[in-house]
Amino acid sequence: MGRSRICNTLAILALFLFSSALADDVVVLTEENFEKEIGQDRAALVEFYAPWCGHCKKLAPEYEKLGASFKKAKSILIGKVDCDEHKSVCSKYGVQGYPTIQWFPKGSLEPKKYEGGRTAEALAEFVNSEGGTNVKLASTPSSVVVLSPDNFDEIVLDETKDVLVEFYAPWCGHCKSLAPIYEKVATAFKQEEGVVIANLDADKHRDLGEKYGVSGFPTLKFFPKGNKAGEDYDGGRDLDDFVNFINEKSGTSRDSKGQFTSKAGIVESLDTLVKEFVSATNEEKKALFSKMEDEAGKLNGSAARYGKIYLKVAKSSMEKGADYAKNEIQRLERMLAKSISPAKSDEFTLKKNILATFA
Repeated sequence: MGRSRICNTLAILALFLFSSALADDVVVLTEENFEKEIGQDRAALVEFYAPWCGHCKKLAPEYEKLGASFKKAKSILIGKVDCDEHKSVCSKYGVQGYPTIQWFPKGSLEPKKYEGGRTAEALAEFVNSEGGTNVKLASTPSSVVVLSPDNFDEIVLDETKDVLVEFYAPWCGHCKSLAPIYEKVATAFKQEEGVVIANLDADKHRDLGEKYGVSGFPTLKFFPKGNKAGEDYDGGRDLDDFVNFINEKSGTSRDSKGQFTSKAGIVESLDTLVKEFVSATNEEKKALFSKMEDEAGKLNGSAARYGKIYLKVAKSSMEKGADYAKNEIQRLERMLAKSISPAKSDEFTLKKNILATFA
């Protein structure tokens, strides 16, 4: 598995990977907002980059970690400018190569060029020194399951799980570019018990890589519940591509931030009965409720859980009147607007989605 044998697909996709690589914790600066954000009441570290730049892609996960660490530091802004899109800003500040990193003191538009190392540690040390802060680098636990010969079969070949595996090498540039995106994929599905997002250092564990036909890095393979031989993943490498793939293959309904979509919890056979139920008379509702009970009894797995919610909502609608669903949706929206756990958010969103079919 030589270093030169890199997946052709990734080479094509490399031009736009970087735009997805940085987190929301890094402030996106443009021609319109640059001087509204910079030179004001906080100091700023700004990366001037180009989406196609290899060094920029390599820096991406380090800069993301820096942004996450300084997110709550009110006196510091960590920002970035896409110089392909906002040429006038980059020209104004003398940017001639990528990435160029500059420090803007509080209240100043006269930058100081950063000449230090391109690790999160080196950048944080510089920002703390220049900004008079004492911020520690954030250490967020990874949601990606780390595979080894000791646990590979137990996790990947588990017939109750759909497993996406990235076979990577630590020195691989494309793997480093993919890393922050892959972490977001894992985070998006961490609430799904039947989905596992995992990786394996196939340079260290070559026998396993060779067993599954890995000849370049990164190689992605999907091991669904019904096919533990593994299927090549040939889709796109941005976050939405992965999320859409998992949703389609696993029957999940997550968005890129791990929230349930409006489709979560919806059971087509029950939905059809609800449409009749909503416009029915009270006597007809009782007959339709019996049909819903029969239909819900046929459901398995997570669908059976959704069926119970349908029945509970239908029963409450009959007891409390036509406005029950609308009033309950409003109550749940107020709850969802608060700071709640991911599990509670899932619970409330499922119920809200099903209530919406009755409203």
